[in-house]
Amino acid sequence: MNHRHLPAWLKPAADSLVADNLKLGKWPWIDAVHLLWTVWVFITPLFGGGFTLRWVLITLWSYPLFLLLYVMNLVASRRNAPVFALAMIVLSMALLRSYPSGMNYFVFGCVMLRTNRCIGVPRYLLELALLNAGFVSLAWWIGYPWQVVAWIPALTVIIGLIVNVERASSEKDAALRLSHEEVRRLAATAERERIGRDLHDLLGHTLSLITLKMELSRKLFERDPARAQRELAEAEQIARDALAQVRSAVTGFRAADMAAELASAHLLLESSRVHLRHSPPPPPMPGWIECGLAMVLREAVTNIARHAQAGEAMIALRAEAGAMVLEVADDGRGGVSANGNGLAGMRERVAALGGTLRIESPRGGGTRLTVTVPLGDGEATMAAAMPDGPGLPVMEARA
Repeated sequence: MNHRHLPAWLKPAADSLVADNLKLGKWPWIDAVHLLWTVWVFITPLFGGGFTLRWVLITLWSYPLFLLLYVMNLVASRRNAPVFALAMIVLSMALLRSYPSGMNYFVFGCVMLRTNRCIGVPRYLLELALLNAGFVSLAWWIGYPWQVVAWIPALTVIIGLIVNVERASSEKDAALRLSHEEVRRLAATAERERIGRDLHDLLGHTLSLITLKMELSRKLFERDPARAQRELAEAEQIARDALAQVRSAVTGFRAADMAAELASAHLLLESSRVHLRHSPPPPPMPGWIECGLAMVLREAVTNIARHAQAGEAMIALRAEAGAMVLEVADDGRGGVSANGNGLAGMRERVAALGGTLRIESPRGGGTRLTVTVPLGDGEATMAAAMPDGPGLPVMEARA
């Protein structure tokens, strides 16, 4: 959001409620929806006194002042925000004798007292008890009937707890999403470091040896052409071996571990409020099958998080009649088309493994994907997918 055109005193502090909403990806002024409760400011006169000229005049200056205090509470830092909540409470008490509608300002002040403070519920309830004791005493002394006074403490406690529990839940969800992103970032950093170490170990010695062979062949070119040719042939063979090793290493770099993918799926779905049930640790399987199934699982879980609108998901992986079977199901809206939501890419991956993909997705009845990959000759299957000798499987090259 662009705050350049706001006056300096209205620009949100870095730790304000508005700034927190921006960090969570929400509309910055989403808390303004609570102002709908101020309709009671305009309904209260119906229960006694009516809409008098005095009520109109007091409303014309007190309601804008209340709105200003509310906005200041949203944009102020954690240290200063309680000041504006207390100002709402003071405004309400100051108007209590001549302006019953001001009781609504008191409720808002009590609710906003904790929304941007890191204090425990017991302390917050103690503060509410003290403030309500003062409010009730003042209202009773002024002469308000007990029926009017009694509901204020209950209202402030109930609404205050509800609003603050909702905010605490939102903050925990944000922390879980950040945790998920941090896990992925750390995993990517560790993978880059591993790739760097492996390539250094793999290529450092090989390239040094090729360099020595080439230098030796250059020096022997005129004195001993036959030996120079042998050195060049050896350098060529070393280069070919190095190329095969690099291809094999890159295949390993691209490989996905099923256990790690299950952990990542758990984080992603839980952060999307989808409860995940999955089978025990996956059984041993060839690496090329594990890599392919892990990539299929990643796409399936991403589709559930983004499109399924599910409340629960299930992942099962088992060995069955000479094949590995992966099942991914959810209780979402279903109705997935045969090639929708990335299913075409999944079909290509499964086909590269020599397997089959079955989809059951009745509208409103969730979706179930069943992938079956035969435990055949992995070497032959991989070789068929490689365009030129040992390299990358087609399914991995597309990823």
